[in-house]
Amino acid sequence: MTLRQVLGEVRVVALGPKPLPVEETVAREALPFLGRSARVRKIPAGPFKPAGATFYVAVADRVWRKRLAAMRVRLPREGEWVGFHIDKNGDGSIFLIASRPCFLYAGWSYLVDHLLEADAVRLRTWVRRMSFAVEKSTFDLLLTQYGRIARGFDRERYIREYARLGFSHIEVNALATPFPYEQGVPLEFYSDFYTYCPALDQFVESRLNRGTYPREYLRANLDRLKENAKLALKYGLTPGLLCFEPRTVPETLFQKYPTLRGARVDHPFRSFKPRYTLSLVHPTAQAHYAELMTNMMREVPALEFMSIWSNDSGSGFEHTKSLYVGRNGGAYMIREWKNDEEIARAAAANIANFYRLLKDAAARINPAFRVVTRLESFYGERRQLWPLLADGIDVEINSLLVAGWENNYPHPTYPDVQVLGSGLHHDLWDKEKAPVSELRKRGSRSYYYHFLNSHGNHEPLLGIPFPWLACEKLRACARLGIDTLAHMGGLQPPGAVPYAVNQDLFREFQFDAGLDIEGTLLKLAQGYAGERWGKSLVEVWRRIDTAVRRFMPMSLYSGFGSVWNRLLVRPFVPDIDRIPEDERAYYEKVMVSPVHNPNKVDLGKDVLFELIAKDYARKAYTRIDAKVWAPLRAAIDLAGRKKAEAGRAGDEKAYKAFRDFHLRALALRCLYESQRNAAVWIYAVHEYQDVRNPWTRKRCRALLDDMIGREIRNAEDMIRLWNDSGIEWMSVSDFGETPFIHGTNFPDLLEKKIALMKRHRGDRPFIDPGYMFRVENDPYR
Repeated sequence: MTLRQVLGEVRVVALGPKPLPVEETVAREALPFLGRSARVRKIPAGPFKPAGATFYVAVADRVWRKRLAAMRVRLPREGEWVGFHIDKNGDGSIFLIASRPCFLYAGWSYLVDHLLEADAVRLRTWVRRMSFAVEKSTFDLLLTQYGRIARGFDRERYIREYARLGFSHIEVNALATPFPYEQGVPLEFYSDFYTYCPALDQFVESRLNRGTYPREYLRANLDRLKENAKLALKYGLTPGLLCFEPRTVPETLFQKYPTLRGARVDHPFRSFKPRYTLSLVHPTAQAHYAELMTNMMREVPALEFMSIWSNDSGSGFEHTKSLYVGRNGGAYMIREWKNDEEIARAAAANIANFYRLLKDAAARINPAFRVVTRLESFYGERRQLWPLLADGIDVEINSLLVAGWENNYPHPTYPDVQVLGSGLHHDLWDKEKAPVSELRKRGSRSYYYHFLNSHGNHEPLLGIPFPWLACEKLRACARLGIDTLAHMGGLQPPGAVPYAVNQDLFREFQFDAGLDIEGTLLKLAQGYAGERWGKSLVEVWRRIDTAVRRFMPMSLYSGFGSVWNRLLVRPFVPDIDRIPEDERAYYEKVMVSPVHNPNKVDLGKDVLFELIAKDYARKAYTRIDAKVWAPLRAAIDLAGRKKAEAGRAGDEKAYKAFRDFHLRALALRCLYESQRNAAVWIYAVHEYQDVRNPWTRKRCRALLDDMIGREIRNAEDMIRLWNDSGIEWMSVSDFGETPFIHGTNFPDLLEKKIALMKRHRGDRPFIDPGYMFRVENDPYR
């Protein structure tokens, strides 16, 4: 008999007397596979005797371990696992057991997808150890961050997908409103940064700040958080928070409590009004945060972690070196004229004390609660902070071998280019093991980032396959014994991306770290397109993967900057400043940019950062032309041919799969083309301006003219893709465009881009080096 047939004989799904939500979820989902009259019932506590035609679903607590041990069913004593057992020696009862709630639903889904047609006699006892004890979501674009307004987004289906894949923890705090409550001032760009990683005080209040935010605003946000947490628990996932803390508070609070003013943490280029946090050294501020944490836990006691990012986006710790205005703080932490070592030591102690304060407050309600921090922002205090990370104060990182934001791992294709984070960060060195082990001995975890999807790789596109590259990072973690991961950026939305191969490969790896990747991908491809077409679909993925691993990273443009800086819809012309401001407003008004940002006229700059140097830009477009287009064209051609063949054969399943990947490969070509053309712009315009040699200037003009022609054609391709594809190949807002996500007006903006490029194609290349010093109505000009 097959497992499907065995399940068909079941008449009862049995749960414990007080079942967990995920146990009830699995029971409900199991009913369609069971006998017609099957029902769910709870079994009483006390003596246990297996009943026939009964399917027992449970998380393996002490009681269930004893029961199964009495039946001589061997379960792993350590690690995380899921098991399935058919009691052929008894009365034919069936058991689905998992070590933790998060793996129960994953195990059930795996059985349904892989084992229903398996020989039940051979299956009998099936146990799989999970490769990663913790797989935590971090900065989930669609569920909790700036993509939460994406059209067609189904929260429950999305959270269910996390459980199906074998994740364990997800963040659940999101604003219920499209925009944050933070008040800005004219011409700055700063308040929008508060839309992501919302702080504790956006959900609950304390006696100190009561009335600071509208009660309806707080209630709506808290309700959204509680809904997400309830859905997480329904599928066995552990809910938690991702907050920028300590975040600034409104000036009205300091008018009431002036002695609580802490550090100024805003970015002086982007923000046109000072913004301050509370001074965490002050006992009243500490009591405020303890009360906020307590109130949050009372509302959602199942919360089990809080990831804290800081020193950016309106947050920061006093007297830390990376604050945008430099080390500063309130009156209490350290007096003036101390040396850098003394300041760093005091700042590190303040950071650690804050983490412990939050952890201790939360642990009074949920003893399992942990605090997680990023370390990059604390490069000035890393040495002093490191020994203070202990006892449930964890870290999430790309690498423990660097103190700040510098890249330290080689690009998978170009050894002279270093990366950190993104899918291109595909390996880990053995020397990562030493600091991981040190933290582990102190009771702290190290969650290593990996990037399966758009964020950090190719925003705003959806569904780009690079499964070999993704698997290399998973294997690196498994090789080093790292079993706590943090996936950055969220999932592909199931409703928009029906063939999320990177995610599905992670799922297979979670159940089997020793998998044969070629065989696994072939099975996935056959599942998507049918047995006849599997090899061809794998070859499409292989060629896209090759193009992805050969692409030269373009700083922010390779991640969120493509959207934030409106790369796809802004015109690439020799002198952007020649376009009148009112004609540039269609994209500048939603750029993540203050009015005087040099990026408005120079693609190589952003505020005071040099995003991409001239020489790097030349290397980038040269290598892209030499290495990327051939495999990407091959993928597009193969997918197109197989789509046509499947259509002629009347194979709708294969046709849909090849059409989907064909369109996504075309979208990737458009994104890569814009990034390649941005590199040409940066090189050619800067080179033209830096030299006086007429031959060199002529060559630069030729490069620019060719690039402009290519970018016009590329924009036309994107319009066709938008109008004709019929699939969701990029994230699009359901609310209207914001600085962080495109809207349904995307093709209209591309039309404006094309018109401006045609009109200004012949302008002389120029960048005003004094652009950022311009002052409207300047009396001295």
